[in-house]
Amino acid sequence: MTTPTTKRQRLLQIITPGQSLATPSSNNHISSSTCGNENNNDKMMSGKTKYEQDGKEAKEIAEYLPYFPFKGVPRFYDIGGFLYKPEVFQRIVDIFAERYSEEANKIDVIAGLDARGFILGPPIALALKKPFIMMRKKGKMPNSVSSDGYKTEYGNRSGLTVQNDKIKEGDRVLIIDDLVATGGTLSSAISLVKMLKGVVVECACVVELKMFIDPPAESGLPSRTKLFTDLGHQDVPVWGLISEDVLTNEAELPKGYVDDGEEH
Repeated sequence: MTTPTTKRQRLLQIITPGQSLATPSSNNHISSSTCGNENNNDKMMSGKTKYEQDGKEAKEIAEYLPYFPFKGVPRFYDIGGFLYKPEVFQRIVDIFAERYSEEANKIDVIAGLDARGFILGPPIALALKKPFIMMRKKGKMPNSVSSDGYKTEYGNRSGLTVQNDKIKEGDRVLIIDDLVATGGTLSSAISLVKMLKGVVVECACVVELKMFIDPPAESGLPSRTKLFTDLGHQDVPVWGLISEDVLTNEAELPKGYVDDGEEH
C-alpha cells in the first residue's frame, strides 16, 4: 500500500500548482491578430467550440507560461508571465468572454477564487457585463458564509467564504480561477454556491492539469473525478484553456537561483 508520504513525494515530482515565470523571447510575441482565426468558418463557430483545449491560441499563450522549480515542485506554472504582456492578457480575457458570450443571459454572477481569480475574473465580468464576487479565505470579509475545509496538493485548507447576499437562490454562477489540479479549491467554491442555493454553470481556468482528472489507482495521485463524485459535484463541468501537454517551455533560471517558495 502506498503511504501518504510516498503519495506526496510523487505529487512533488510531477505536479505544477498554478504559479510563476520568466519572460519569453521576443520572437514569441503574441497579439490578437496572430491568435485570431480569420476565416468565415471560425467566425460562425460558437465560443464554446471555437477555442479547444490546447488549440492554436492555447499553444501560443503557453509560451508565456514556462515552468521552473518552486516550492520543491519541478514544474511550477504562474500567470505572472502573461500578466506582464498586456496583449496576451487581453487575448485570454477575450477568449473567456467569447466562450460565454452566447450564453451570457444564462449567467447571473461571476465568482473569482482567492487570489488569482481576483485578477482574471473582473475583466471577464466586465466584458460580459456581469457582477463579480470574491470567494476569499476565511476571516477576510464581513457577513460571510464558509464552506467546509478541503484538501489540495499542498495539504489541508480551512475553506472559502463568500458574502451572504452575493448569491441568491437560483443564481447561475460562473467560477473563475487560474489553474485546476486536484480540484480541492474548486470543490470548495462549488459547495459555497450550493449552500446558497445557486447553480454552478461551469468552472473555467486558464490551466487544467489533466493528470488529476482520473488517474489510475496505482499512481498514488488524487482523483478529481472521485472527489467531485464524493461531494456530489459530478454534474459541474470544468474547462481549461491549456493543459500540461503543451506547457513545455522551461524557464531559463538566473545564476544562483534559489527555491525559496513557501506553502501559502
